[in-house]
Amino acid sequence: MVAPAVRCVYLDLDGTLLGPGGSLLRGGDGGFALDGVRALQACARAEVEVVLYSGRRQASVFENARLIGATAYTFEVGCGLVIDGELEWLTDGIVPSAERGSIYHQIESSGAPALLLEHYPGRLEYHTPWSTGREVSHLFRGSVDVAEAQRLLDSSGYEWLRLVDNGVVQAPSEQVPGLAVAHAYHLVPAAASKARAVARHMQARGYSPADCIAVGDSHEDVGVTSVVSAFWLVANAVERDPALTDEVASRPGVRVASATYGAGVYEAVVTTLAERG
Repeated sequence: MVAPAVRCVYLDLDGTLLGPGGSLLRGGDGGFALDGVRALQACARAEVEVVLYSGRRQASVFENARLIGATAYTFEVGCGLVIDGELEWLTDGIVPSAERGSIYHQIESSGAPALLLEHYPGRLEYHTPWSTGREVSHLFRGSVDVAEAQRLLDSSGYEWLRLVDNGVVQAPSEQVPGLAVAHAYHLVPAAASKARAVARHMQARGYSPADCIAVGDSHEDVGVTSVVSAFWLVANAVERDPALTDEVASRPGVRVASATYGAGVYEAVVTTLAERG
């Protein structure tokens, strides 16, 4: 039986489509590279929709989506989804309001961010400067056991929140003293996830799981495996975070690209298109 043609590719930004420094035109070695652009070109030629899914702020993802000509994207690890200019919050009633302020402010006022920072001194800090100006998530960097942190939140009355591991922090200037590797963590409403946002976009467009693939580099990205037919990890993901290898071993439909960043995205796209051609 011939597999259905690909109709949509979901792409993470930092550490995936974007190379070091958040550049679309830089490869894993820091040199000029066009692999990410070639991947987008291959999608355009095959009439495959490209949707960006990211932990970045809405304004940042919007600019990246506009740059590549995408009309749909999800931001702040799936808390918000924009399709053809229409915004939908995927936070189950925890929404901005005149009385309560932004979702970010509501989370801050609850005391949950302060609890985490106090509990993990030297292991968790705000991921400046990217932690400022956010609408929803509190963004940290450091190294913590996410399951342990979630138990702390739940036992303290914050079961309506979730701590998300959104990948290894790459920039040398953004490392945490004393930690071998720093991860980026988002504190978000528990209902939100990249997988939920991808599934909602698929529903709105009328796509089935067989129509869609995704490419990413983090534990949160791997969750999208549950709603698409194939998920690819770029090679730099497992190079920087070997724990991902164990996580994906038990998940069917997960593949690891041999190339990093945009080159890995290109590998995932053209390989899948060729296999289904």
